[in-house]
Amino acid sequence: MTTIWHNPKCSKSREALKLLEEKGEEMEVFKYLETAPSREEIEILLKKLGILARELMRTKEDLYKELGLANIEDENKLIDVLVEHPKLIERPILIRGDQAIIGRPVEKVIEFLGQ
Repeated sequence: MTTIWHNPKCSKSREALKLLEEKGEEMEVFKYLETAPSREEIEILLKKLGILARELMRTKEDLYKELGLANIEDENKLIDVLVEHPKLIERPILIRGDQAIIGRPVEKVIEFLGQ
């Protein structure tokens, strides 16, 4: 079973979802903007991705700049921001078992599904 953290307004996210559907992949679609992930879910995701909170953030978003996040180094504070502002979470994210990827570029999704 693959879980996709999906934003229907994002073309890359829609493309990843289409690839999952074409492959006939059993999946769960998590629309993280409708139901924000908990702190625990984000912490688990970061471990599966093997990255820090900033690497999960959309640093080019206006909100990122408005909140002055470039100057914050505290990992816990950055996770708090992701919980409060899920719009800042990079997408799409695919999760299968203990593995996860950020599906950009789409070739990463293709490679992940080929495992």
